[in-house]
Amino acid sequence: MSHAEVIPLATHSLGLELRSHPQRGRGVFTTKPLSHKTLVDVSPVLLMDHDEYSAHGQHTILDHYTYRWEGGYALALGLGSMFNHAKNPNVGFIRDIANAVIRYFTLRAIETGEELCISYGDHLWFEDTDAPSEHEQGSSSEDEWFGKVMLE
Repeated sequence: MSHAEVIPLATHSLGLELRSHPQRGRGVFTTKPLSHKTLVDVSPVLLMDHDEYSAHGQHTILDHYTYRWEGGYALALGLGSMFNHAKNPNVGFIRDIANAVIRYFTLRAIETGEELCISYGDHLWFEDTDAPSEHEQGSSSEDEWFGKVMLE
């Protein structure tokens, strides 16, 4: 399904909008620059335990928008389900288990018009349009990446 319309997100003072990317589909883009370590969104989540996820969640498109969570899985609401994947993301996230939210923040300064992307990790269920060439591939794992984000 294609979404041609640009949808300004007026409730976000950061200057964000939903647009379609030719390969990645609908995503979040900036309309003005963002500084490094800017809080972009706090997305509430709907929790599913392992049984509910196995019986229902993994068999629907909702599976593409879930995060591993303590005791099961979480479906990100709001912008949390709109961030596309990038091998070198410009947005990181922290799962806030106690408050059942995910906090998204910029990993570097972001220019006007850039798409805000997170890393989905190494186990993708789709062809990675952002995949590096063979000489660019590194050996860092998702855990190493999150560790670096947390230390910065």
